[in-house]
Amino acid sequence: MKLAVTAPDRLTVRTVPVPDPGDLIARLPHPSALAWIRHGEGIVGWGEAARLTLPGGDDRFDAAARLLRDLFGSAAVDDTVDVPGSGPVAFGTFGFDPRSPDSTLIVPRRILGRRDGRAWLTTIGDDTEPLALAHPPQAPAGLRWSDGALPEQAWKHAVAAAVDRIRRGHLAPPPPRPVDATAHTGRPGHLGKVVLARDLTVHAEGPIDPRVLLQRLAARFPGCYTFSCAGMVGATPELLIRRTGGDIESLVLAGTTARGDTPADDQARAAALFASAKDREEHRYAAEMVRDALTPLCAHLTVPDEPELLTLPNVLHLASPLRGRLAADRSVLDVVAALHPTPAVCGTPTGTAMDLIRELEGMDRGRYAGPVGWVDARGDGEWGIALRCAEIDGTRARLFAGCGIVADSDPDAELAEARAKFRPMQYALHG
Repeated sequence: MKLAVTAPDRLTVRTVPVPDPGDLIARLPHPSALAWIRHGEGIVGWGEAARLTLPGGDDRFDAAARLLRDLFGSAAVDDTVDVPGSGPVAFGTFGFDPRSPDSTLIVPRRILGRRDGRAWLTTIGDDTEPLALAHPPQAPAGLRWSDGALPEQAWKHAVAAAVDRIRRGHLAPPPPRPVDATAHTGRPGHLGKVVLARDLTVHAEGPIDPRVLLQRLAARFPGCYTFSCAGMVGATPELLIRRTGGDIESLVLAGTTARGDTPADDQARAAALFASAKDREEHRYAAEMVRDALTPLCAHLTVPDEPELLTLPNVLHLASPLRGRLAADRSVLDVVAALHPTPAVCGTPTGTAMDLIRELEGMDRGRYAGPVGWVDARGDGEWGIALRCAEIDGTRARLFAGCGIVADSDPDAELAEARAKFRPMQYALHG
């Protein structure tokens, strides 16, 4: 796939304050929904003023940042609101693997936002499209489920193979490009962790409307980042990076257990998660990598000594929030490029883990576990990791779930964790 840019020679952008619009997702007029919502705040968009379709490659984030700088830099912008997310914004979703050509950024013609008690509407081009609901959302019906690339037993065999490789000190062949093979491991190149994902497929009687899934996810998981872009829809708990001016924030999640059936069971599961050597090791790999990637970019960076507990309706996570101040003026996409892929979704060392993922998963992840979010003309933005998500294509949806595999991983336990991670999107589809 070649780089493709669909855009006018010059964007004409106008942002004005508006009264509180209420439910942002409910204002989306048709299924081509773009969204980034948490606790009812964020931005939604529709229509296309510009679209960037990027080929694979390690430079895809740099190429996206460069193209957007040119596009936004030449725009005629009238923005009386001047907050992160006002003015021209690109929603984006990137392929997980550098070899994947599946990366897209969309600049919508309309953007409706709300943050800290302020609401705004951005229009790009002529202002003829109404805010009225053009196509009422219809819930999916007649759902038929099937296995994806690997049935459960085959996936458990893949997990067992990964555990065996880790225990035997698996060393990948030298990659074609330089990789820091010593990072986060005691021995150069030896595999410490690999994240293996699996997929499920569902077919509906009619086209699946992302707005229905967004509404259900935002209501059930308000603390997650509910997103939609180019057919990728989900509610991720993991904030890869937020940039507001020179300030950045990241939330590292690794180490997971399902919620209990009672408060006492929940408490016991949380205590077991904190005490689990396997989960603490998995979390340490992820937190150390994010720290090491952000340190060269920051004038200062705050990293917690111990993880905290993040409680979601279906699972418990070990979580480490990081905060810092950038040492230079960098777009949020520059920081995304430094972070992706984290050990939370790939493994460590990166090159060794990526090679094993390609060998054992039996599928192309596409944009699952890749960065998803938005960036504005200031370089501000919020990007998460596309987790707890599905790729929608007409009447078909492909769901994903992944688990971090280390030396002490048990295939049955990992399968149970994957089942728990499928549930948010299964709920969104079934209601």
